[in-house]
Amino acid sequence: MRIALFSKKLALMAQALVLAFGFGAFSLATTSGVAMAASGPACTGELNIQNGANCANPGTSSKGLFEQGGIFQIVANTLIFLVGAIAVLFLIIGGLRYVVSNGDSKQVEGAKNTILYAIIGVVVAIVSYAAVSFVITQLTSGA
Repeated sequence: MRIALFSKKLALMAQALVLAFGFGAFSLATTSGVAMAASGPACTGELNIQNGANCANPGTSSKGLFEQGGIFQIVANTLIFLVGAIAVLFLIIGGLRYVVSNGDSKQVEGAKNTILYAIIGVVVAIVSYAAVSFVITQLTSGA
């Protein structure tokens, strides 16, 4: 019972950290872009993704918003790393729950679910990394 309560508290704490750091990274990225957008290129012309990205790019930045190593890729890779790390942590927690279950069917089932969801989390993190890399490559090759 204590391990289940501990894992619920740990899950809530991990979610709070992801939300805090995730939204914090997005707010830093957007506020720095807005503060420097006045010194960037003029925001006129046809309304499309590339002109929007050019308008959002601060004039002093050497990297664009969607370029390799740009703000979008840095933020996305950081969040994907956090999700993957938390999933691996829960994989370990699920294994520990399975070991200390003492054959109780409810605890064994809960541990198996924790392990299953942690593996799904790792797969989602890997697929997300591939998707972000693919999208950035397609955006930069088309520009």
